[in-house]
Formats: sequence, structure tokens, C-alpha cells
Amino acid sequence: MNKNLSRRDFLKLAGGAVVTVAGAGLLPQFLRKTLHADQVVRAAVGTPDLFFAGTDGWFWLPESPAIPPYFPDDLAPDPFNAYIFGFRDVTGMSDAARQNQRNKAQHNAPFFWANEGEELRVQITNLGLALRPDLTDAHTLHWHGFRNVIPFFDGEPSGSISVPVGEFFTYVYKPHEAGTYMYHCHVEDVEHVTMGMTGLVFVRPALGTHYAYNDPSTYFDREFGLFLSEFWAHGHWGDSHIQESLWYNFKADYSMLNGRVYPDTILPNSPVVMAKSTGPNAHSLTTQTDPGTGDLVPNAGLEHLQYNPHSSLVTCNAGEKVLLRFANLGFREASMTLTGIDMKVVGRDATPMRGRDGTDTSYMTNTLLFGAGESFDAIFEAPAFSGGSGSSGLGYDTYVLYNRRYTQDSNLTAGGAGGQRTEVRVYNGTLGAQEYINQHPDDVHV
Repeated sequence: MNKNLSRRDFLKLAGGAVVTVAGAGLLPQFLRKTLHADQVVRAAVGTPDLFFAGTDGWFWLPESPAIPPYFPDDLAPDPFNAYIFGFRDVTGMSDAARQNQRNKAQHNAPFFWANEGEELRVQITNLGLALRPDLTDAHTLHWHGFRNVIPFFDGEPSGSISVPVGEFFTYVYKPHEAGTYMYHCHVEDVEHVTMGMTGLVFVRPALGTHYAYNDPSTYFDREFGLFLSEFWAHGHWGDSHIQESLWYNFKADYSMLNGRVYPDTILPNSPVVMAKSTGPNAHSLTTQTDPGTGDLVPNAGLEHLQYNPHSSLVTCNAGEKVLLRFANLGFREASMTLTGIDMKVVGRDATPMRGRDGTDTSYMTNTLLFGAGESFDAIFEAPAFSGGSGSSGLGYDTYVLYNRRYTQDSNLTAGGAGGQRTEVRVYNGTLGAQEYINQHPDDVHV
């Protein structure tokens, strides 16, 4: 092999040798021997539960601290300031509307969930990069931590399927283990993960939708997904300005929760679609789209958050049990702390806290320390309402949930508290039942 070839160049050359559509006859011989024929056939036919598209786009982060010349990016269209890659939920769109989503990526990708023991079908297409048509990278969905997935559907491109520009592939998987997972593109994975091709996925147990695991002690009233990721200004700028980035020089300039930084983390979700069913076995936290263009609809006055639509605010009534689903696809350790409330850790890396002999290994803490690629499931019981955090008229008590590593909590902003931080708000019984994950009291839903 030419020693001057980059990893990206090698993957492009290899594209002709690795099958990129669902066809068992074209697979390498070692894969053919391990596949079940019915699984391969189902990948090529039938209606998927979800349909995602990979592309590029722009999103917004606070412009303090500025990192000239890399951030804000001078190529970014107003009101955005940073170039990204990402996935979009294009379920139910026409071909024309789906193609119109090029350069309209979402950061981070939509949350979605499936049911234990039921077949999950997720189709993806690669729309290409509108700003960088010279980059013809393939994309995959790698199910980080899913048990027993066969190589054909794993999303790791050296032994699996990758999807070139303009093509489609449907992943078929039957999850057997409840818990919180994550997904990401595994082609040029350091770059594509850092650029935003990441998301949260979880599996609901057979016991019921209000349990984290098949254990009655994991009951909850409300649930919230908290996805940790990072932004390296130089790398994002390099991709938008046709410059080669040395990804081993990665530096996390911004640490984010659900694609935002505090105080944007406590703002509402973009308008949520309530009536849309994405399939019998999988559902997503879907943002409303414009019926004419298919583009994401932002909240009035929050147009800058159009492409990072997920809130991180945690809300509940006093006495309720709240499940926090943490997942980290940044490259640094996190130390997530809930001030004033202890959490019960009931799962780690989608594994219930039980010993081999059934011993309960769950524990109480107010701080979770975890690294890249790890997840936690923690439940807390909301304390009694104390009168509105000492301020008349608030209607809720406020507790801070933040990454206690100062650089990640502050992103070195002048006033501090500008990173992986959100709030837990405890109401005096005035909140209605939760209708969807991460529901915000000020959400607009249709």
C-alpha cells in the first residue's frame, strides 16, 4: 500500500471492494457463512420503522470565547456559526423533500427507542456533503454496545456495510437487553463522531415503558436523556475550509449536553411532533418539519437553535421518580453531579446493577464519573417542594446538574457555567403526566 495514503483515501479505494447495499451474494465469504438468510432478506425489503439521512450542515454555539480564525466560522450563514456533519430523521418524506435536507444536519441526532424482543428496522441514506462534494465518505450506523449484533448490521465498516453517497441500507436488529445505548457513524469515526454524527438510543424492557430494566425497583415516572459530546473548533473549521485536520490534535473547546451549552440547555425543545408514529417497534423524539421544504421548524425567537433542537432541562413533581439516561460520546471523562439530590445507579453500559448471583449492586451517589463510550441509568426521587427556590412566583425548586470538571462545565466563558450544565426543577404537583422523553413545560407540540 502507498504509505502516503490517508485513512480516508484508503476507505475510498476500498469502497469498490466492500459491498454497500444489502445483498448477501456480494458479501465477503467469511460473512456469508455467519448470516441467517432471513435476516439478510429482511434488510432489503419491507417498511423501516425509522429512516435517517446523513449529511452536513450548520449549527450555533455561543461566540464567547471566540477562537479566531476557527470560530465563529466566517463561512457560516446567519444565524449559525459552526460547520457540522449529522443525521436527520427523514421518515415519511418524499424523495424530493429528503434530497432537500442536504446541508441541514442535526446535532446531535434524534433520540429514538425500541422495545425489547421486537425487531427494529432503521434505514439510512447518505445524502452527501453539500459544502464538501469532494468528500465522498460513506456513512454507517454503529450500535454502540448492542449485544450479539451480527457483523452485517454492526456498522463497523471493515467487517460490515457502509453506505456511499446516494445509496440506502436498512439495519435489522432484535434487541434483547434493555438499557441506554448510543449510536454513531463508524466511517472515519474520530472525525465523524466529533463532527456530530452521534445520537442516543435506548431499549425499553418487556416489563413496561415506565421501567429502566426488567426489575420492579427500576420504576420511574419521568425520563430524560442527557447526551454528552464535544466540539473542536479547528477541526470543524478545517472541514468547512477544505483543510486537512490532524484529528489526533483534538481539543474539546466546547462540551455540550444534547448539542447545546448552558443556559441554552434549559430552553425548550424545538416544536415536537406528537402524532407521528415512526413504526410499530421504534419511535423517536421528532422535531416538526416544514411541510413544503422538510426542514426543521425552530421556536420563534430561537432560530439559532434550529439544528440543535433537544432540551436538557429536567422537570418533575415532588415525590416522583425520575430516570436520567446519561451517555458520553465525547473523548474526555465526565463527572456529572446533581447538587442536593442523591441518585440511585440502576444500570451501567446498558447492564442492570446485579451480580451474577442476583445480588443488588445498585448504589446511591450524587456524582457519576464515566468515560468515553459509557452510559449510566440513574433514578432519583424528587424531594419535597420547599417554596420555589427562595424566590416568590417561580413555582418550582431548582437544583443544578452539571459536569464538575470546571473546563467542561464552563467552556472557559467569562462568566463560567457555559458548558455541560442544566437544571432539575421540582414542582409542587402542577406538572401533568410526561407525554414524551425530555418534555419541557414550554414545549410546542403538534
